[in-house]
Amino acid sequence: MEKTKAKYRTLIVDDELLIRQGIKHYVKWDEFQIVGEAANGREALELIESLKPHIVLTDIVMPIMDGEELTRVIKEKYPHIEVIILSSFGEFHYVRSAFQCGVVDYILKPNLNSEELLSVLKKAAKRIPELYLNAPNNIIGSSIEHFLEKILAGHEVRNELIATEYFPYQTFFLLGIDMKQIESSSISTVNEKVSSLLQAHEIAFYPIKTEVQKVIIFLIHSSNDLSIQPIIFELTEWQEKIGIVKSDPFEQINEMRSFFDSLLSLIQYRFYFPDHKLLVQQDLPATNQACQSFNLEWFTEELTHERFDSAFTYLKQYSEYLSSQYMVDISEYKAFFSNIIFNIIILLGNMKCEIKEVEKEKYSYFRKIEDAYSAKDVISVLFEFITKVNECLQHHLEAGPSNIKILLEYIDRHYMEPLTLTGVAKHFHFNPSYLSNYFSTHNKEGFIEYVNKIRIEQASKKLLTTNLPISEISTSVGYSDHSYFCKVFKKQKGISPSGYRRKMK
Repeated sequence: MEKTKAKYRTLIVDDELLIRQGIKHYVKWDEFQIVGEAANGREALELIESLKPHIVLTDIVMPIMDGEELTRVIKEKYPHIEVIILSSFGEFHYVRSAFQCGVVDYILKPNLNSEELLSVLKKAAKRIPELYLNAPNNIIGSSIEHFLEKILAGHEVRNELIATEYFPYQTFFLLGIDMKQIESSSISTVNEKVSSLLQAHEIAFYPIKTEVQKVIIFLIHSSNDLSIQPIIFELTEWQEKIGIVKSDPFEQINEMRSFFDSLLSLIQYRFYFPDHKLLVQQDLPATNQACQSFNLEWFTEELTHERFDSAFTYLKQYSEYLSSQYMVDISEYKAFFSNIIFNIIILLGNMKCEIKEVEKEKYSYFRKIEDAYSAKDVISVLFEFITKVNECLQHHLEAGPSNIKILLEYIDRHYMEPLTLTGVAKHFHFNPSYLSNYFSTHNKEGFIEYVNKIRIEQASKKLLTTNLPISEISTSVGYSDHSYFCKVFKKQKGISPSGYRRKMK
């Protein structure tokens, strides 16, 4: 027995009874079935819940709830329902607003005739997938949303008949719209724009709920893998700050969960590929190697020895490398740059570099990194920071010799005291390890060697100009251990203190 083809269930909404009656008699309703009438938008919404229409034919100007608001609510709650607008000549500004919500078409009431009405109804019918036409009333509408939510939650659909009834085609893919650069107030407008473009290209789609902020995802359903390049072109021409990601096609609705996870990953990867208007899995380069670590110890050593060009060149190269590692978590990526900026500021501060201007702006650098939309933006912040630091360091490098001169003069005046590296560093508010490196960089002897040199020179003078005991001379030039003094003296002069006194006299 031949199966009777289901009819397109149609709801008529108009506040004028005569108009409703007239419409019912204008058309041969062979393919369509009038399932109800309503006098305003509020009544229509109540009927939609129970009647489950495929098409709503509505007036634009009505009391209580007009056709513009009705259309908006329908498209939010029942995106599968097609809407046709009836309007008068002076109401086009309402019609334009309704079109932004995704209506099929509009008909001017004064020009209403059976031929035009039937043509627009058939246009709406072409946009209704077979799944809506053939599905029982209790499984269309919001049930599809619930059905998809269950799949995403990990439930497997075991009843293949139900799955086929919902989705009779053989190909699916997921489409994600990344709006992180878009103002929150404009997101609903973007959503409406994408929906209207998909409808205009007669593509069956279903919005998918996601907790990812500023991202909307659609399940695209078709008899083949559709090209969406025209939609992408129109969308990005309209709003260039939008990014789009697309999953690989799949053939079983039960596979959606894994493809959904892959799509969410693609959305994250867009941070590293901001120039791709459309990002798909095939665009991603292979990453078999583990991410290389930053050599912080070597970097710190270069800075403390004031080899700034070498240190910052390495940092820039590593930053470019890290920006190619798209699988690195975005928060970890940003944390690296914030931490390295913080460490540089602390280290240069300990080195007594004049970087007050950089220190004052450090929070602005952290904020810019946190707010950065892409890896490219983070790199720009780092380069801006390095440029500012180099400007400050130029003054420090020019003033460098005077710093070592002050240190040498201090040792010359206090050599007879129990000088230690830690004590001198504390006096000048230096980090001890930095003072050691700085001293050896700017003076031919290290700190200990220079202190011993000055003490032995002073001891040599006293051995020749006084008759003081050697032990007393040892103490007077800063040595508390007489044997250690003799050992250092012999190492520098090649002879013991007593031998030196005898020989030189």
